[in-house]
Amino acid sequence: MATTPADTDAEIEQLEGTLRGELIHADEPAFDDARTIYNAMIDKHPQLIARCANVADVIEAVTFGREHGLETAICSGGHNGAGLGMVDDGLVIDLSEMTGIRVDPDARTATVEAGSTWGDVDHATHQFGLATVSGVISTTGVAGLTLGGGHGYLTRKYGLSIDNLLGADIVLADGRLVHASEDENPDLFWALRGGGGNFGVVTSFDFQLHPVETVVAGPLFWPLDELETTMRWYRDWLTEAPEDVYAFYLIAEVPGDPFPPEIHGEKVCGLMWCYLGPEEEFDNVIQPARDIADPLFEHVDPMPYPALQSMFDDLYPSGDQWYWKGDLVETLTDEAIAEHERFAAVPTPKSTMHLYPVDGAVDRVDDDETAWAHRDATWSMVIAGVDPDPYKRDRITNWARDYWEAVHPHTVGGSYINFMMEEGDERIQASYGDNYERLQEVKATYDPDNFFHVNQNIEPAP
Repeated sequence: MATTPADTDAEIEQLEGTLRGELIHADEPAFDDARTIYNAMIDKHPQLIARCANVADVIEAVTFGREHGLETAICSGGHNGAGLGMVDDGLVIDLSEMTGIRVDPDARTATVEAGSTWGDVDHATHQFGLATVSGVISTTGVAGLTLGGGHGYLTRKYGLSIDNLLGADIVLADGRLVHASEDENPDLFWALRGGGGNFGVVTSFDFQLHPVETVVAGPLFWPLDELETTMRWYRDWLTEAPEDVYAFYLIAEVPGDPFPPEIHGEKVCGLMWCYLGPEEEFDNVIQPARDIADPLFEHVDPMPYPALQSMFDDLYPSGDQWYWKGDLVETLTDEAIAEHERFAAVPTPKSTMHLYPVDGAVDRVDDDETAWAHRDATWSMVIAGVDPDPYKRDRITNWARDYWEAVHPHTVGGSYINFMMEEGDERIQASYGDNYERLQEVKATYDPDNFFHVNQNIEPAP
């Protein structure tokens, strides 16, 4: 139960005096901006937002939230679709000012503070011709994406974000700062790799980097009536493709610039490419996609990796309405493809479905090596209803739900937790599979009172 401000005025004043960062109150002019997150469908009103400047601030905020019985949420990039970085009537621990990054180009590692975005990381690492596995929108926060597992353009070659995590500093519910790695608190390190924000506030991450500088990337679109043909081909082609080849399948509506005017508003299916191999060999890679059906549009070129990472940023800025549902998919059955075809005419220009490959290097890690449980999956699917107009909220939500219900029987049953709304314990348990009970045991060790529960929550073992 949240404590009312009148009961804690003196304590709040003391906290405010202790923090090096800013403590934002609900009656202050900065409050509305501070509580605004990526998904405009979320409208939560916390009592206090502690915008932390350093680890000491995080410890103070965690201690204050625990001692005063406040519902406490952790926010870094604010991209969580369900809005779990924000809370009503409680305390938000905001890490967005903690953006320091240190790159060791010789060891090919980076230490990244938890308020950083992936654009910040790309900016720091690209100077050395290096990168690590992240998502597909550069404004996404490092912390939330990584703790949920993390996949993106480099996944087939280099695995999930958590497969490239070497260690992390984390503030526990009792206020202690600990380090988690293979050598220190290994049970906690195991759980952090996919277990979400259940175990504490991660303040920094240590990542393995890889030589990635220029990639061959961009979209290829087919007319929507080629969906059945192209998705069946993609199903068989992807699993045989070299790991230098990454291409996620999509359905969408072609936006305006920079696309040619003659295809604006066209409903399409297609592939978004990222090729890490020799540029001169890419034509051989893409030619089967040209052969299976005549492309409506193709623009695939060499580019710096950060340019690819930010390609969707302008299309999906903060402030749109989002409702999404996800699932992990092992096989695209003919029955599933028929359902994709049935829902493929997206309801709004920004709504979409993506099938992100999570095979290749991901498969070489056993299910029980990290909290991410479904290493047998081939794709991580997201169905996203998106529009800037709040009056279209029901339209995009109903489309996403109906589409998901139609294809869900053809999936492994669990989801990438970053593609979940608030869907309940059954979905959370299905997403962790056989790892769920072990996660409960780790939760009981490090957060036995379930202080950190504003998340895709794992309840402590009894």
